[in-house]
Amino acid sequence: MDHVDDSSRHASSFGAAARAYAEHRPDYAPDAVRWALGRAPGVRVLDLGAGTGKLTAVLVGMGFEVVAVEPDAAMLGELRAAVPGVRALHGSAERIPLPDASVDAVLAGNALHWFDMAVAGPELARVLAPGGVLAGLWNLMDDEVGWVAGLARAGGSAAVGPRDTPAAWRAATARLHLPGGGGDARFGSAEQADFAHGQRRTADSLVATLATRAGILVMPEPEREALLGRIRGFLAGTPETAHGTFTLPLRTGVLRARRL
Repeated sequence: MDHVDDSSRHASSFGAAARAYAEHRPDYAPDAVRWALGRAPGVRVLDLGAGTGKLTAVLVGMGFEVVAVEPDAAMLGELRAAVPGVRALHGSAERIPLPDASVDAVLAGNALHWFDMAVAGPELARVLAPGGVLAGLWNLMDDEVGWVAGLARAGGSAAVGPRDTPAAWRAATARLHLPGGGGDARFGSAEQADFAHGQRRTADSLVATLATRAGILVMPEPEREALLGRIRGFLAGTPETAHGTFTLPLRTGVLRARRL
């Protein structure tokens, strides 16, 4: 029960930081989005758990017909401001407000791990057209770069969680339960790939980015400020990040499965 409560608390923590999330979180590598959609039979895409519209904006810019679904009202408000004109609906993976077989692909940016697949699996299969694609995308800190590995150590598990580096992401998503079983909930075998990406940051904006992570958002204020202080100290003492702007090396990881 404690694990379920913790997961729910983390999943619901983002709304309070919706504006900071919109300002500081990175978008997604276009090559990763193209690979995620590579097996989709058409161009109708659902961005599920769309947050403030980071992935929605990339999809719209690539010319897809997009509908965004997000459960948090504050995040949904930021999305509507950031991507005006896109169809943006209140809903969740467990209750998708769309008709049967109405989309060719369902994409989820940094959200798939929050879904209750026991309930969401049949819903995902219901809204996907035959042959449609389900894909989760995650922005990962590339800890094969030396200073990024040091940042991960300085930030600890609250700042760099169990899916936030390429090796950890591959292990975690290999165990992630995609929809399966009989009837309409059947999906094919999952595939993984990751793609180079990056985000221009300053030390201050990188600290602000890390402060939007669920593990930090749910910390008591003194503990959160102490951790962010340690991260600031690390960035100030690291040549690559101590002066002006720099590129934070990222990779966008994709987990993809096709509806049978």
